Amino acid sequence: MTATSADSTNELLIPEGDLQRLLICQHHAPHDFYGWHPLPSGGSVIRTRQLGAVNVEILIHNESCPMEHIGDDIWAIRLKDKLAPDYRFAVTYPEAKMDLVADPYHFLPTVTDFDLHLIGEGRHERLWEALGAHVHSYETSLGEVAGTSFAVWAPSATGVSVIGDFCAWNPNQYPMRTLGSSGIWEIFIPGLDVGTEYKFAIHDADGNRRDKADPLARATLAPPETVSVVEKSTYEWQDTEWMAKRDRIDATNRPMSIYEVHLGSWKIGMGYRELREELVDYVVEQGFTHVELMPVAEHPFGGSWGYQVSGYYAPTARWGSPDDLRALIDAFHARGVGVLVDWVPGHFPKDEWALARFDGSALYEHPDWRRGEQKDWGTLVFNFGRNEVRNFLVANALYWIEEFHIDGLRVDAVASMIYLDYSREEGEWEPNQYGGREYLEAVSFLQEMNATVHRAHPGVITVAEESTSWPGVTADTSDNGLGFSMKWNMGWMNDTLEYFKLDPVHRSYHHNDITFSLVYAFSERYVLPFSHDEVVHGKGSLWGRMPGDDWNKAAGLRTLYGYMFSHPGKKLLFMGQEFGQTTEWDEAHSVNWGNLEGWGQDFHQGIQRLVRDANRVYAATPALYEQDNTPMGFQWVKGDAAGENVLAYLRWGADGSAVLAVINLSGGTHTNFTVGLPRGGDWELLLNTDDSVYEGAGADLPSVVTADDREWDAQPHSLTLTLPAMSVQWYRAK
Repeated sequence: MTATSADSTNELLIPEGDLQRLLICQHHAPHDFYGWHPLPSGGSVIRTRQLGAVNVEILIHNESCPMEHIGDDIWAIRLKDKLAPDYRFAVTYPEAKMDLVADPYHFLPTVTDFDLHLIGEGRHERLWEALGAHVHSYETSLGEVAGTSFAVWAPSATGVSVIGDFCAWNPNQYPMRTLGSSGIWEIFIPGLDVGTEYKFAIHDADGNRRDKADPLARATLAPPETVSVVEKSTYEWQDTEWMAKRDRIDATNRPMSIYEVHLGSWKIGMGYRELREELVDYVVEQGFTHVELMPVAEHPFGGSWGYQVSGYYAPTARWGSPDDLRALIDAFHARGVGVLVDWVPGHFPKDEWALARFDGSALYEHPDWRRGEQKDWGTLVFNFGRNEVRNFLVANALYWIEEFHIDGLRVDAVASMIYLDYSREEGEWEPNQYGGREYLEAVSFLQEMNATVHRAHPGVITVAEESTSWPGVTADTSDNGLGFSMKWNMGWMNDTLEYFKLDPVHRSYHHNDITFSLVYAFSERYVLPFSHDEVVHGKGSLWGRMPGDDWNKAAGLRTLYGYMFSHPGKKLLFMGQEFGQTTEWDEAHSVNWGNLEGWGQDFHQGIQRLVRDANRVYAATPALYEQDNTPMGFQWVKGDAAGENVLAYLRWGADGSAVLAVINLSGGTHTNFTVGLPRGGDWELLLNTDDSVYEGAGADLPSVVTADDREWDAQPHSLTLTLPAMSVQWYRAK
């Protein structure tokens, strides 16, 4: 007989001080007392705490032996073995007897010393593989043991447990151990599989218990639930060719027309699976090269549109499972469409069950309220100077790229991160060590994130929503830039919309507003955005900003888009704008597809056809995109025709190909309008926003015009054109 009944010797009992801490779940090392341990006098002891059990037996070496209850739901047995055996428990409850179960306190840590080293230095680029919940299995002498390991960073906690339905949410059943001085708590629990719902019960230094969602959970229950879910992907990607090609391409010199989407309100009621069919087809039919998804990470409040994230590693369960989202992205790739995702590393909500004061201390947020709170949004700001926090965010960027095959990250609210005085009054911010207003630690974090992403995935782009004149947003980090691939051109967007809302009779007095963007167009690599931000909070729709009756509104939008697609920079339209939605966006309602039916439908269908054709011509015409980021790709032809409200310029391809864009922003047609050109010969009409197919006036313009040798505007050649009111024409040199 290998085992004997437990006796009353002190060796079998847990020292009183440790016992009291274990009983209230405030012990850093429960593995030191539960499970198998050698005894000083020889032999060994196995202890287990089984809440509510009426009997516990242990199976060792094919022998079943009773364990003795030594108080406080703890059972023990003394063994002659001096080496750790393999064993199982058979636990009997008042109304049921469990099958044989393995002991959670029998297994070595699943987080390695190397993991701890990298986490401590803030350099664990695959953090999601070390922390969070992971399904594992082990081969033992008594057979395979399958279960789930849990690991969480909570350095100020006095005790941490895993809780869930599997233990009636009682924190005393599965207390975790700390791993050295890392602040990481860990346990492997046999029998738990994919789909297990869990949280961490965290006891702080004041003895308070906080039940927290896992910061690295890879799945959750759908809000308003706040529970984390064990997840393991079984999705088989089909985009190998796409991924290999992506990393060989410099996207900044490729066509990029982005369709920005809020997945929950494109068509209300659709999830990732339905969108895989309808949204993908629609984006392809409209000719967009990329789709940008507003944040898909889990968030508690739908009205935040995803910009207040609670689960940075978990796609929101509102619209389906993580593998459903993978399938949606895969479907876009199969049709040749890149996928960008909005990413929000600047701030997070104060919900008590999420990241806020995670272990009772300011762990993820900065402890100084002057740096740790964002007043505008009622949120908390990450402590960018802390290694583990930077690691959490940099690894998160890589996680979306590697686990979901994302092609780009659009980083939200960069200005709020890099300025210490952003939206703060005097006395509400503290200067940096040099007396400046720059948040140096946030700048360093963004540089690290961009450098890491571009090193690991050279074909992935990062895009900054940065609304100030911070220098070098898209400059390389080696040149002290922030290292983004591109930046939203907020100045162009604001100036353009301010100009277009003017009645044409007043535009000649504001001509500089529409030409100023070319002064700085090549100072950064830009995206031209008409985003969701321009059609919310009482701003109305783009349609509503155009002056005049419906005919003029439609003409105004067509002109706006013709101008945008010919201007240097990548393009972005928010859903609904591609057909001139008449109403302001509301996340509680679908895109106003009714505009394409019934009264006024012709105008909206015409705008939709124009955007589709502009996308296709743009993507097929290198002169319109491949020199977006250099003055060599742009040449003014008419920049000073304020009286006529006309713009004319050339876009040049790297091979010398040329496209002439002529834009009449006035309310009247200009006949016999002459522009000078550096090149003679035939010019082919590529696009005319006034064409009847787009519900324009349909003026009969020749498909080919010829530039003669007459000097004009200090150019050796010239073209004389008819410019219909409120219209744009593109001509390509043949």
